[in-house]
Amino acid sequence: MGLFIRKSIEALQAEAKETGSGTLKRVLGPVSLVALGVGVIIGAGLFSITGTVAASYTGPAITLSFIIAAIGCCFAGLCYAEFASMIPVSGSAYTYSYATMGELIAWIIGWDLVLEYTVAATTVSISWSRYMTVFLQGVGIELPHAFTACPWDGGIVNIPAMIIVVLMSLILMRGTAGSSFFNGLIVFLKIAVILIFVVLGWQFIQNDNYTPYIPANTGTLGEFGISGIFRGAAIVFFAFLGFDAVSTAAQETKNPKRDMPIGILVSLLVCTILYILFAHVMTGVAHYTDFSGQVGIAPVAVAIEKMGHPDAAGVIQPAYPWLNKAIILAILFGYCSVIMVTLLGQSRVFLSMSRDGLLPPFFSKINQRFRTPVHSNCLFMVLVSLLAGFIPAQVAGEMTSIGTLLAFTLVCAAILIVRKTMPDVPRAFKTPFVPFVPIMGILTCLCMMSFLPADTWIRLVLWMLIGLDVYASYGIHHSKLEYGQKHRKGDIVLNLTGLILSILSVITGLWHQQTVGWDADKTLLTISFVFAFTHCAFYMWRIWKHPHNRTKVS
Repeated sequence: MGLFIRKSIEALQAEAKETGSGTLKRVLGPVSLVALGVGVIIGAGLFSITGTVAASYTGPAITLSFIIAAIGCCFAGLCYAEFASMIPVSGSAYTYSYATMGELIAWIIGWDLVLEYTVAATTVSISWSRYMTVFLQGVGIELPHAFTACPWDGGIVNIPAMIIVVLMSLILMRGTAGSSFFNGLIVFLKIAVILIFVVLGWQFIQNDNYTPYIPANTGTLGEFGISGIFRGAAIVFFAFLGFDAVSTAAQETKNPKRDMPIGILVSLLVCTILYILFAHVMTGVAHYTDFSGQVGIAPVAVAIEKMGHPDAAGVIQPAYPWLNKAIILAILFGYCSVIMVTLLGQSRVFLSMSRDGLLPPFFSKINQRFRTPVHSNCLFMVLVSLLAGFIPAQVAGEMTSIGTLLAFTLVCAAILIVRKTMPDVPRAFKTPFVPFVPIMGILTCLCMMSFLPADTWIRLVLWMLIGLDVYASYGIHHSKLEYGQKHRKGDIVLNLTGLILSILSVITGLWHQQTVGWDADKTLLTISFVFAFTHCAFYMWRIWKHPHNRTKVS
């Protein structure tokens, strides 16, 4: 089978028994699935990037961006649900693709998931730092700006963001898991924050802040206007991160055919309504320009300061001075669980890839005392803490969105493939209206991706090239499904993928430079060209080295 060898359903069942997962009990109904979806979807994205998006791309029309993002989630969620019902064990898109589309596609999706979790944890950590700074200011403690912001935001290093990553990583290493009561409390706090914010803030809405509702485009694609709404949709997609967790519960659902679409669609509808109300109040009590700069990463704190009446000097006095501290404290606790879950997701994807032989066994070793993959946890603790300390939140948020959108695009495309290649595999749930739903999912996700900034595309292409290097240099030779094979069929596909990504590196580099101007800094352009030429040489060498593989694609 070569690079497209698939894991058998029997192998996945055996893995589940080895890890003690056993057979999942079907206990979830439609109400339980909706509750699960709402609890997972309402995460840190809403409280972190909405202000920045409104200030930089959409203005008050961020509400329309949420609607567009929700539509894309709906299509992708229905495709996820079919995969979840096909695979007899719980798993991520990496597991689904390995069983249905083969090893190379699974690697690409798994590597993309690592990016998604890494930058998501980074974004939330930076936002946590900003909310903590605001909270401490409220109790009379002023942290130096130099040590609460990255160099791009006028600081030196964001120490609070690094500390929270290290702290959550250490908790994960010890194997400490939150109880269902604690998780339920966090969900309650997140929903309560939104409802309190909407109810109390509604009376302080200034209609003038909605004029114009869609600010005129600045002349640059994606900066306000219609293109800004689509770029905003691509970025606020981050706020829907985790909705696919509903689809992974297919094996625990009493009636998947009926309950899965209800759980996905209703939870998305409820969260979209809450998001729209939140954004409407946020941009109503404060002008969208008030969220520009570093303060935009903590939009709730900015908006609450505007909920009041002006004094004799014209300065707004908050009507609920206690509200800011209480809500921010709730957000800080909620963020901790989100950071922990994203760090957990990173290490578990790495663990799965290592157990399959695609990464060194070092990353799948389990600590005998704590029974956790300590090595993977340490790796991501260092990586994410450095990113949180030295890069701006906007860059991390955009990378989270493009990584998620790419994963959803591949999952939607995979449904079209498995309907042809695996038509007889039992499915408890089938995506309706195929091929319409997966095709619309692909088009919607690609449309949103196309409106993301060019520098975001450069970083995605470079990350995928690095991943392909790891697979070509190590994974392809150590895969447990075809271990010890000197040459594997389909190698030409890997080489052509590397060449295509190299060409995309050049294209995205030129696109970025054209966007920012040819007189601007050319660091990213230089990096993209260096990556392109070195990788072209590498994959051309691989083709020349193994000429017998040039025509073997399967």
